[in-house]
Amino acid sequence: MKIALIGASGFIGSALLHEALERGHNLSAVVTRPEKLTPHAHLQILACDVFDTQKLAEILREHDAILSAFSGHAQPNVQEYYEQGIRSIINASKEAGVSRLLVVGGAGSLEVAPGKLLLDTDTFPKEYQPTAQGAYTALRLLREEKGLDWTMLSPAAEIFPGERTGIFRLGTDQLLQDAKGQSRISTADYAVAMLNELEQPAHIRRRFTVAY
Repeated sequence: MKIALIGASGFIGSALLHEALERGHNLSAVVTRPEKLTPHAHLQILACDVFDTQKLAEILREHDAILSAFSGHAQPNVQEYYEQGIRSIINASKEAGVSRLLVVGGAGSLEVAPGKLLLDTDTFPKEYQPTAQGAYTALRLLREEKGLDWTMLSPAAEIFPGERTGIFRLGTDQLLQDAKGQSRISTADYAVAMLNELEQPAHIRRRFTVAY
């Protein structure tokens, strides 16, 4: 499969890159800093600012699917940066004629009780609020989108560098916790869940989540 991966050098994007290459897919890595990536026979590294919608659309053309691991963690105004970026990605995907768009979401928009989101709890870290709000906006934008076969995958509350086990649980809009009340997933297993969805779609125009 020919896949365009936006944000391939990031925290989650690098895990998605590794998993996709391990599965033998042909990737176009869309990044702002190409020098951060290592060349690979099945990898084309392309420099592009996601805010340049026209250039991004040209890059995305003739791909089978788009994976977006775009984030704005390093920006001073994370929420605004993220919201503008995801709008550009959605518009570029449609202009490119690529209907399958898979997006890395956040845990903050998952429910911890009926009608109550994780990001609205007293224990949700304030420093992550802008990112969580941006990802929640992205989810709302996707839910209004009629022209794309989109999917968003929200991770567990804690996502960390760790081993690939291939053993995890999937859910929909509720935060998944284990018997100890923990909600955790490694970046490697998150990538497994995302690539599984790409290869065998089960959540078209839906959000789902993954955790141990």
